[in-house]
Amino acid sequence: MNLYLRVLSYVKPYWYFMAGAMVCMACFALTSSATVWVALPFLQTLFGQETVQTVQGTPAGQPGQTGQGGQPGQGGQLDVAQDSANRLEQRTGMTGLRETLKDRTNDLIRRPTKQATLERLCLIILFILLLKNISSYLQAYLMAYAENGVIKDLRNHLYIHLHRLSLSYFHRERTGELISRVSYDVMKINGTISAAFGTLVKEPMLVVVFLAILLILSWQLTLVSLVLLPLSVLVITTVGRRLRRSSTASQEAMADLTSTLQETVAGVRVVKAFNMESFEIGKFKRQTQHYFRTLLRLTHMHNLASPITEILGSAVGLAILWYGGRQVLEGGLLAPEDFLTFFLALFSMMKPVKELGQVHNRIQEGIAAADRVFSVLDTAPEITDAPGAVPLPDLRREIRLDRVDFRYDSVSDPALEEIDLVVQAGETVALVGPSGGGKSTLVDLVARFYDPTGGRIEIDGKDLRSVTVASLREKMGIVTQDVILFNDTVRNNIAYGVADMPLDRIQSAAAAANADAFIEQLPDGYDTFLGERGVRLSGGQRQRIAIARAILKDPQILIFDEATSSLDTESELLVQEAIDRLMKGRTALVIAHRLSTVQKADRVVVVDRGRIVQSGVHGSLIQEDGLYRKLYNLQFRDQEPVAE
Repeated sequence: MNLYLRVLSYVKPYWYFMAGAMVCMACFALTSSATVWVALPFLQTLFGQETVQTVQGTPAGQPGQTGQGGQPGQGGQLDVAQDSANRLEQRTGMTGLRETLKDRTNDLIRRPTKQATLERLCLIILFILLLKNISSYLQAYLMAYAENGVIKDLRNHLYIHLHRLSLSYFHRERTGELISRVSYDVMKINGTISAAFGTLVKEPMLVVVFLAILLILSWQLTLVSLVLLPLSVLVITTVGRRLRRSSTASQEAMADLTSTLQETVAGVRVVKAFNMESFEIGKFKRQTQHYFRTLLRLTHMHNLASPITEILGSAVGLAILWYGGRQVLEGGLLAPEDFLTFFLALFSMMKPVKELGQVHNRIQEGIAAADRVFSVLDTAPEITDAPGAVPLPDLRREIRLDRVDFRYDSVSDPALEEIDLVVQAGETVALVGPSGGGKSTLVDLVARFYDPTGGRIEIDGKDLRSVTVASLREKMGIVTQDVILFNDTVRNNIAYGVADMPLDRIQSAAAAANADAFIEQLPDGYDTFLGERGVRLSGGQRQRIAIARAILKDPQILIFDEATSSLDTESELLVQEAIDRLMKGRTALVIAHRLSTVQKADRVVVVDRGRIVQSGVHGSLIQEDGLYRKLYNLQFRDQEPVAE
């Protein structure tokens, strides 16, 4: 119930649309019942006998009604008195209400002749049908506006929250799983909203008005028709519980399918290189088969309630037809025309009852999807602004890591231990060491993708946890080995997020990154679309676009995470030249496996097994008997190694 109410809370901004839709639903329910009620005068007009009653009784001249000379005799007076008594008796209770409403309806419709009555009746029915269908259209439009608005807001809320989550969350979750929740699961919630404000409001209104007609016509037959209601509720509730489990399994299967598709498309180069097309196709087929089975189970459970409800309702209808028909034939309970109206109203009520039989299932499906969506929304970001956090001033003195410890979770080994490091403003510090030693983790802490589990990181004496994350990231430019470019133009990739950036500034940044030459040779120059992840460019070209992006941002602190490790010699020279140009006058942390790229650094820090084991300039470290010299000799073993 809490999940259900939480979904409905998103309807508040659209309450006026929902209110209008409910007014239209009420109008639709009333006009629907009116079309059934006017069936009785319609049948009477077409097939009934035209009779004229006087205030004193029936016309004179009939046997037993008048005395001699056309004056009412004693027998006629007794008949009139008896007729008045019968009418008075008939006007009491539910029967009296029925007869009163019939008289009021007849007074509205009846005209001096059958022809005139038929014409007026047709006009009234036409008016009712027009009002009914206009109400139906407006109700559907207003509901659709509110439903789709809620889905839009919920999807936006989910997407915004994903951007607030910490980097560690995305390391734990599959990309396809998140895509499935934003797209497929959010759409499934739509059924819950339409069920709540469409079916649960409109259909009960119809049931109530039709039930009112049934009670007015014959409360005895109406009670008989409700004997199977508890059994219907039990069946629907049981099916609904199983449906929720089936819906959850179906959504999880879709998430697996989306994840496989996303991974295969992203890794298509590896798939083709290893000739694994058949393997991936088989894997995908198994998952689609699993999804197929979950959908069948879901469809089975979803459609089970409807035929059960209809069968039970039809059984009631047939029982009423048999019992009521016998009463009519024997002259009891109802007149034939009233029984026909009763039967028409009863079967008109079956459709909303059937819809109500399915609404519980739709709600359970939506709640299963909502559970998965809200599990993301309820995930708290690990990196947030502390209360009272202030913007970070410009870097003027140093970045200091003071006895920093870090581990990714409580059960894993420490990734960093007792890191003490000071980077002066304007200094370039190179981080080197074996893979898995902790270099990337160290720079991730400086960028505050994670918070240290021990110690503190300061910029000019301010703990990073005391400043706003946005102000910290604004002062940083990060270039990684795996460059992320977007399926947009070169211009928009360089001026990422700044729509009105002048072209001359973009061109200047590209020139500083040694990228302007190849950009001008592209089909549309700076307006060329790069494709997803920039697949139309080489690795070196992508790196230079990323460097141009960093140059345009003009950050105070630069982080290069193995930015040249996967490039050929020519591309590396061009990228390294752009990096050297970018680092001038800025504070930089450079991670590199290729020691040739860090020889110009002001200082080299060697990180191994989460600890700083050496620190100094290249010339002095190469002379020491330590890890740096071993790494250097391994990379340049074809040359004369440095003597140990």
